[in-house]
Amino acid sequence: MIEIDIEKENKAIAQEYKELLRISYQTLSPTDKKLIRKAFDVAVDAHKEQRRKSGEAYIFHPIAVAKIVASEIGLGATSIAAALLHDVVEDTPMTVEDIERLFNPKVAQLVEGLTKISLVQKDLNASMQAENFRKMILTLNDDVRVILIKLADRLHNMQTMDSMAEYKQTKIASETLYIYAPLAHRLGLYNIKTKLEDLGLKYTEPAVYNDIVSKIRETKEEQDAYIKDISDVLKKSLDNEGIDYVIKGRPKSIYSIRRKMRAQNVSFDEVYDKFALRIVYKSDQHDEKFVAWKIYSIVTDHYRPSPSRLRDWISSPKSTGYEALHITVMGPKGRWVEVQVRSERMDEIAEKGYAAHYKYKNGATEESGLDVWLNLLREALENQETNAVDFVEDFKMNLYSKEIFVFTPKGEIKSLPKGATSLDFAFSIHSEIGIKTRGTRVNGRLVPLNHELKSGDQVEVITSANQKPTVNWLEYVTTSRAKTKIKNVLNENTKKIAEEGKELLTRKLRHLKITINEQVINELVNFFKLKTSLDLFYRVGIGAIENQQLKDYAAQKSNTFINFFKNKIKRNKETTAAEDIHKPVMSSNYDMLVFGTEHDKLDYKLSPCCNPIPGDDVFGFVTINEGIKVHKKDCPNAIGMQSNYAYRIMSAKWIDSSQEEFKAIINITGMDVLGLTNQLTRVISNNMSVNIQSISLSTDAGIFHGQIAVIVQNNTILKKMINAIKKIDGVDKVTREYRT
Repeated sequence: MIEIDIEKENKAIAQEYKELLRISYQTLSPTDKKLIRKAFDVAVDAHKEQRRKSGEAYIFHPIAVAKIVASEIGLGATSIAAALLHDVVEDTPMTVEDIERLFNPKVAQLVEGLTKISLVQKDLNASMQAENFRKMILTLNDDVRVILIKLADRLHNMQTMDSMAEYKQTKIASETLYIYAPLAHRLGLYNIKTKLEDLGLKYTEPAVYNDIVSKIRETKEEQDAYIKDISDVLKKSLDNEGIDYVIKGRPKSIYSIRRKMRAQNVSFDEVYDKFALRIVYKSDQHDEKFVAWKIYSIVTDHYRPSPSRLRDWISSPKSTGYEALHITVMGPKGRWVEVQVRSERMDEIAEKGYAAHYKYKNGATEESGLDVWLNLLREALENQETNAVDFVEDFKMNLYSKEIFVFTPKGEIKSLPKGATSLDFAFSIHSEIGIKTRGTRVNGRLVPLNHELKSGDQVEVITSANQKPTVNWLEYVTTSRAKTKIKNVLNENTKKIAEEGKELLTRKLRHLKITINEQVINELVNFFKLKTSLDLFYRVGIGAIENQQLKDYAAQKSNTFINFFKNKIKRNKETTAAEDIHKPVMSSNYDMLVFGTEHDKLDYKLSPCCNPIPGDDVFGFVTINEGIKVHKKDCPNAIGMQSNYAYRIMSAKWIDSSQEEFKAIINITGMDVLGLTNQLTRVISNNMSVNIQSISLSTDAGIFHGQIAVIVQNNTILKKMINAIKKIDGVDKVTREYRT
């Protein structure tokens, strides 16, 4: 029986190999096929004893990664070979030197880059986790293909994660949403980005994901029929004009529907542009723009467009190389529909990004295009000395940002991220100009340095040889490049002041009978709620930390012995309370918050960023200075914490809170109906176990706005109350507020 299974498995492996060659985006020469075959044979032999957790032969994983690299990313033979071999050095006795001897230095370099990323241990402290990301991002400087293959590896791991433990699924999915999906976006790999985001949501918010999936299934037939109606109307006109095209329905991704539901505080049914279609036309490169606007004219002849939602990325392509015309029109039944217009060339670049970009650059090879492509990403990698967490945060912020296009005084066009300021513009021209910026003019008018630019602005920079950046400048800029340059200039000055501050602190502590050492410095950093010892010395140097504050620290230090006993008594009381959990339960409310697998009762604070209340899905986050903070699982900050600080996450659940009360803020909008306020307060106070803490009501041109802070025992009561408010005549929307 085992022999038959192995034979069947070998046939499946051989079939996968044939499929890999068949679906390759690049045209493979006989030499290429020989290289891939050799890599395949070496990988099969190296992994022959290994199996994945699901039970299948391990070799299926590198083949799957190579297939993604070959077809979805569109890389050539070198990268396909490296993808087949990407786990060989990490998991088997084979070395990088062996690979260089068997293949060539390029394949060996790619495998070494992938091995370096994989070898950083996963369960590390926060700064090391961020350091891991930083090292990975910095491999872009060596060879962008390392990251591209890593994205393929991450995609396949996400697709085959079902057999993993839940905490691992959450951590890997959080990392994926935090850094890998934005990277795919920045590299123009929109298909891979969408798949990573949807799978990330599947494991970070499974209930939400499954709910949206089931609703999409329920409405699929209706959506298909709707798109067909529009397609049939457009086809007649497009055919009459002799345009060679295909029309595809484009389902909105699960993740983007979720993002819209949260951003606009609406239900699935209220997300208005779930309908989308794409018109891909054939044209030579010279006529592409003309044909695109011809199609625009046809579409808008039949359906009224929304002028504010026209996106012309043909005249001004995104920095990722993306080109398309996006038109949002009012379709049948009063529904908005997005129509994307692309040539076949634009469509390939949108799907394959990097690889297609160079296929159309006079037949440039994969290797010759690398340097040009890397220039798009180098700016975010310029400063390697900054704090690792800040580096990753800054880099990530610039990955997802939308673009605006502004002009220099001479009429040259420059691309900047949306939200960029006039000072960002100065740094984008040259760092020396940025540092010397004294003022800026936008469209001929003098504006502050933090003036937010809009597409079409013309910007002039006024410089002065005596100008120097100040700390405030960090608040005026949004781009990594500008922040990095400002920090570099400030750091030189900061280090000098910090050195003087350390000497001054040593003298001051000596007067208080305290000898300065590493432990004392760490205690002071925590006491003043700072991040590093440099922050501490700098603040002493500029006089921001006064003598009285140091005396307070010294007094607290001498009281540590007394505090130890106080805490011990408090802990004993808590232990008794924890033991009470195991006594027979008299209440039907299981809402007390406990932590970890042992259901420990620990001190905690409810985080103000998402205001969790009993019944919400939550987790604990161990902070440096404030103990355990409890966040909702769908908190806006959850992904970053679970990704960067996985070792500080604690599982948490509610088991009883019948004796406790919690605050929730409810926003209500509707029509200003007579007696609405009375009905509202009656519903809340009479029918529920709810107390109103504060109430704010206003009307504006017949529209009613209300914000009510209520004290409730748990989530069930709150939901019941919200449902009751929704039934009041005139009420349109009732939402719970989450502070970000």
